Parts: sequence; C-alpha cells; structure tokens
Amino acid sequence: MTTIDLIHQLRREWQHSGRSLEATAAAARLRVSHPEINFEGINDLYDVVRALEIPAGRSVLERAALVGVLLEEAADPLVRRALLQTLVPGVVSVCRQLRFGQGIVVDPQETLGVALSLMSELLVDWAGQRRAYAAPDLLSALRGRLRRWLLKEKGAAALVSAFDVFDVASVTTSSLESRLAGYRGGPDDRLARLTYARVFEGRSLRELADRDHSAPGSLRAELQRFALRCLL
Repeated sequence: MTTIDLIHQLRREWQHSGRSLEATAAAARLRVSHPEINFEGINDLYDVVRALEIPAGRSVLERAALVGVLLEEAADPLVRRALLQTLVPGVVSVCRQLRFGQGIVVDPQETLGVALSLMSELLVDWAGQRRAYAAPDLLSALRGRLRRWLLKEKGAAALVSAFDVFDVASVTTSSLESRLAGYRGGPDDRLARLTYARVFEGRSLRELADRDHSAPGSLRAELQRFALRCLL
C-alpha cells in the first residue's frame, strides 16, 4: 500500500462515517453550542470538513474559528475524526518536511501511519482546549513528536545493526542458539523465535513484522530491547 492509498482509504471511510446519522446529530449539536459559527449549508460532519477546504470560500479567520470549535468539542469521537480528516493534508506536509523519515524508515507508509496515530493522540490530549490557532499549533506539536519518534527509530536501528554485527563476530552459533533455546516456552518465546528467524534464517524485519502482525518499527524496538536484556 502506498501513501496515496492510505489517504484514499481514510477519505473513503470518512465519506461513510461523515454522512452517518450520528455525524448529522453531532453537527446539529455544534450548531446549537456555537451560534457564533456560520453553519449555513452544513448538515453533517462531512459538510463541516468540506466547509474547511479553501474552495468552500470561507475566510482564513472563519476556518480558524471552525477548527477551534472542533478541537474544543473533540471529546466527541466523531468530531475528533472530522478534525483529523481536516488535518490530513497538514499531516502529510509534516511528513514531507521530515522527508518521510528517509534514511531511517524504509517505507514512507509507516511514517505516515505513525504521524496519523500521533495526531490522533494529540487530539485526545488537547480535546476541550480553546486555541485561536488550533491547526498550526497541532501540526507544530506533531512535528516535534514525529521528529522524536524518528530519532528513537534511528537509535534503535543502530543498536539492532550493532547486535547483528555482534552476533556474527563475537558469538558462536551454538552459544547464541543455546541461549535462545532457553527462552523457548517462556514469556519471551515469541521474541526468541523472531530473533532466531532474524539471525539464523536471514528473515527481513518487514517479513517478520508481517508474520507477527506488528509494525516494523515497533518490532525492531522489541527485538532491540530483548537483545540488550537477554542476549548481549
């Protein structure tokens, strides 16, 4: 799946949930709670997101006020989803500014997925706040969180790489195999098996993550911690 595919998937899902009866009711609540906002032509949350697009003709100040209302009411999951959908272009822009983690993350799709997850967390953390510049503030906070995540991934990749070299140069096959065997059947059985597949079978991290139904970045960090805690 490409980055474009993920954005298309989000848009397609939003076309359904943004037009739902619940989304219509949520828009009605916004209209009652915030009479200062012009809700003309808005029937549901899908219309709210469309109203925030530049072609809709609203001024910068009007759009900023509406985004501020969405953040203030973001305790409602559907309102929060509407705000996320509104911010998708900005999230992509932040990823582009950080070059989608080029040189750190192999798949740009993973960086975008993490960025969207981080933004979702931000919306939960900031729900109920009143901010005059909600969108720029959220994207600035996302940039900081995503940069920190990339730095952690870079450090983890370096440690895993060092672990791979350590295995080849300093540990005999029988010694490492024996230690891994000692963790079979216990709480670390899963990580022991994945480490065996990584080191002795030459499986790629992406292949192991697919088999394990986990994200490559998360799995890399898990294997790194297991290696430091139990093997090195």
